[in-house]
Amino acid sequence: MKKGNGITLMLFGIFTSAICSGQTSFNSCTAAFLNNKMVVDAYTPNGKCVLPVNATGNLTVCTVDLSPTKSKIIDKIPFRVAIRDKQTQTLLMLPMSNVKQVNLQSVLAKCRKGDHIVLLTVSNRYALPHNEILVQ
Repeated sequence: MKKGNGITLMLFGIFTSAICSGQTSFNSCTAAFLNNKMVVDAYTPNGKCVLPVNATGNLTVCTVDLSPTKSKIIDKIPFRVAIRDKQTQTLLMLPMSNVKQVNLQSVLAKCRKGDHIVLLTVSNRYALPHNEILVQ
């Protein structure tokens, strides 16, 4: 009887820890910013991220406090950058380590019109729904 209770208790503990660990994934909203201005035109499922090929400034990914009237930057988070080629859809990871800010011109120098800049979070704490930026 004690053995059965022990096994039941152990299974309950494993089940509970699995549920709790799943609740910490993707629980912080983030967005891409160029010079402290959100890149996405609307933080909705239909939002679009587009930048001209001659855009300048610093690109960051930040946690945000979203409200109907404005978006407030809370904190910069580390991210990685890749480029999706327009013709082949191949992803090329840029050789920079986890950064909190990147000079956009250095990324755009490797892009052509129609390519996408892909931003990758380095922790599953952060949800970044608008992670691809079209270069026009």
